[in-house]
Amino acid sequence: MIGSTPAGTVPAPDQFAAPWGARGYLTELDGPVHWIEFGSNLDPGPAPGHGAYGPPAVFVHGLGGSHLNWCQVGPQLAAGRRAVALDLHGFGLTPGTRRTSTVRANARLLDRFVRDILGTPVILVGNSMGGMISVLQAAAAPDTVAGLVLIDPALPLPRRGTDPLVASQFLLYALPGVGELVVRTMLARRTPEVAVRELIELCFADPSRADPEMVAASVGLARHRMGDRTQARAYAQSLLAASRSLLRVNGRPWRYWEMMASIRVPVLLIGGESDRLVPLASMRQAAARNPGWEGVFLPGVGHTPQLEVPDAVIGAIGSWLGLVTLEERTCSN
Repeated sequence: MIGSTPAGTVPAPDQFAAPWGARGYLTELDGPVHWIEFGSNLDPGPAPGHGAYGPPAVFVHGLGGSHLNWCQVGPQLAAGRRAVALDLHGFGLTPGTRRTSTVRANARLLDRFVRDILGTPVILVGNSMGGMISVLQAAAAPDTVAGLVLIDPALPLPRRGTDPLVASQFLLYALPGVGELVVRTMLARRTPEVAVRELIELCFADPSRADPEMVAASVGLARHRMGDRTQARAYAQSLLAASRSLLRVNGRPWRYWEMMASIRVPVLLIGGESDRLVPLASMRQAAARNPGWEGVFLPGVGHTPQLEVPDAVIGAIGSWLGLVTLEERTCSN
C-alpha cells in the first residue's frame, strides 16, 4: 500500500478489484470499512499527503454501488497521486445497518475516512449519492477538501422531466411498509446476474458499452453480498435507509443549494445527458447556480459515465486536475 498503514488495517480477504491493479483493505472505523487503493502494486508513488502532482483522490460511489464503480478510471487517475475508493456503510464489502447507511451517517464515515486514511485535503470524486455526500463533506469540513468532482450527483429534481419509472420506484421506497415489501420481493426474485443486468440497463444509456470483465466482477460481488439471508436482509435495510435519507436531503432543496453555493474549492461537474435518474435539467440548474464550476456534459451517456465512457471521464478529470494543480502552484508561489 502506498504511504503509511493506518492502525487497524488489514488486507481484505476478497479482492474483486485485483484485475484493475488495486488492492483491498479493511480498516476499523467504528466497525470494518472496506476500501481499495489503485496503483499499490504498480508504482511506489509519493509519500502520504500531497502527491507529485497534487492532493490524493477519494472516489465515493452512489446508491447500490461499490468500489468497483471506479476501477475503469482509478488506475489512470492514480498517476502521480494516491487514489482510493471506499465502500460506504451498507454497500460493497462494508457492512451497514438501517442507522449507519443513511446519507448523513455515510457523510460522517467519509469525514473520518479522509482524516484517518489520508490525513490531508483530498479531491473528492462522487457519483450519484456519492456526489451528494461529497457536497455535504465539502460544505461541513472545507479543511478536508481541495477539490470536488461531481459525476451525475443526486440533485433536487425539476417539476417536470423526471423519468416516471424512476420516480415511481423511489415513491414506493419512501412508503413505510411498502418499501420494505418491494425491496424484499425484488431481492428474493432476482439472481445476481439479473440484478447487475437491470442496474446496467437503468444506469447506462447504451448497455452494450458495459465492460464484460466489470460485469463479471460485479456479479461476483453481488453473489458474495447476497450470500445468505442475513446479508440479504441487511442489504435491503441499507438500500431503503439510503434511499429515504437521500429523498430527505432533496426534500429541502433550498438548504442543499445553499451548501453547494458555500463551497469555495474548484468544482468539476460531469453529467450524462441521457441520465434517467438525475435529469439533465437538474445538472444544468446546478451549473447555472454556481457559475464558478466547470461543467462537462456528455451526449448519449447515462447515470454512470465512469463505467459507460471511462475514457471521456478520465480525459475530463485529468484535464481539470491539471488546471487545479497549476492554480495551487501559482497560489503557493
